[in-house]
Amino acid sequence: MSLRDLPSVDRLIQMEGAEGLIAAFGRSLTLQAVRESLETARAAIREGQSPPEPAELLSETRAMLESWLAPTLRPVINATGVIIHTNLGRAPLSRAARQAMQQVAAGYSTLEYDLPRGLRGNRDQHTEQLLQRLTGAEAGLVVNNNAAAVLLALTALARRKEVLVSRTQLIEIGGGFRIPEILKQSGTKLVEVGTTNRTHLKDYRSAISERTALILLAHHSNFKIIGFTAEPSLSELVELGREHDLPVLHDLGSGSLLDTSAYGLGAEPMVQESVRAGAALTTFSGDKLLGGPQAGILVGQKGLIDRLRRHPMARAVRPDKLCLAALSATLLHYVREEAEAEIPVWSMIAANELQLRQRAESWRQQLGHGDVTQGRSTVGGGSLPEETLPTWLLSFNVAHPTDFARRLREVDPPIIARIEAGRLVIDPRTVPPEEQDALLSGIASVLRESGGNPP
Repeated sequence: MSLRDLPSVDRLIQMEGAEGLIAAFGRSLTLQAVRESLETARAAIREGQSPPEPAELLSETRAMLESWLAPTLRPVINATGVIIHTNLGRAPLSRAARQAMQQVAAGYSTLEYDLPRGLRGNRDQHTEQLLQRLTGAEAGLVVNNNAAAVLLALTALARRKEVLVSRTQLIEIGGGFRIPEILKQSGTKLVEVGTTNRTHLKDYRSAISERTALILLAHHSNFKIIGFTAEPSLSELVELGREHDLPVLHDLGSGSLLDTSAYGLGAEPMVQESVRAGAALTTFSGDKLLGGPQAGILVGQKGLIDRLRRHPMARAVRPDKLCLAALSATLLHYVREEAEAEIPVWSMIAANELQLRQRAESWRQQLGHGDVTQGRSTVGGGSLPEETLPTWLLSFNVAHPTDFARRLREVDPPIIARIEAGRLVIDPRTVPPEEQDALLSGIASVLRESGGNPP
């Protein structure tokens, strides 16, 4: 057999079956895939293999085309028990938020249009009043994420000036977000105060100079400092700031509008508390404990918010209509006092332990495999470090849990589980009822393929 046994591109593209590829994927892309399939076949022949049949070449071409066009951003079933899972898209949206996005995506909208006046409007109008009502702040502004919110505030208020930050708060969170680097990027000068474990109010006071523009208080987010520690409270820093006419920027990171301690968790700082304590500006994320879309939210004094709103960078980091639609719908859940019932993050946090056990037992009975064991769920998303919630798990004691996890990721929709103490576990806390059938179907298919026993 030789290379001459391979059909030409023109001949292959005219064969039965090629027409369907062109109809499905377009002529140009199909031709490109045909050429690559033939090149692969030529390389195989040079290595001594037999040339593939034309039908086989077309089949390989179809597989290649499907691979090229397969979406990489896909829905998955989160069975890990990590509620705000950064790698899996953080907070899932409420039904109302999803509907709001669909409605504005389908056509034109009032993104920057004032209907009563028939004139150009401002996109901030869609969320600002809700933020004022919920937090008690004078004004609010939304950008595309919390890192952008902090960067905008620092750039607009302290460029070429000094910002005081405690050494206990020079944090790095997921994705390499580092407070010192954000300060450098904003053009401000970082002035470190205190020590790694203890910072006192006198440290801030002695660091204030005529070049100081801002005091930054950053929430630890995803770690704790324990033992011999000390930090001034927000109220103390606010009072110090007033003495020297310095605003305090409070970066909450995740930020919550509900009291996490009411759900058996540690007390995560609430946005309302920051505003009441007198922070000039408070920043927090939209897609963590708030339970909405990716966004950075700033609330605080109207004069400062207006300065940020007018800054050129504000346009570069502004949110789009889909974000604002979803965020508005999410904030409305809080206004209506229905967050626990409607926002998935809070429904998962509030999940009843008995109901979780009953779901795990039901799954075990339907699958005929696994054990129901006690476990812990995690809030995640850089919130409440080391804080967990009691749960019940469907647990599989198998020889190769890593292989089992891989095969679960290959089903459609992919199932993301976790391995704990050598066992593969499925946590019902993060699997909403509407995904239950797909979860069980996916697990059952892997069990069938492995002869009725987990791999």
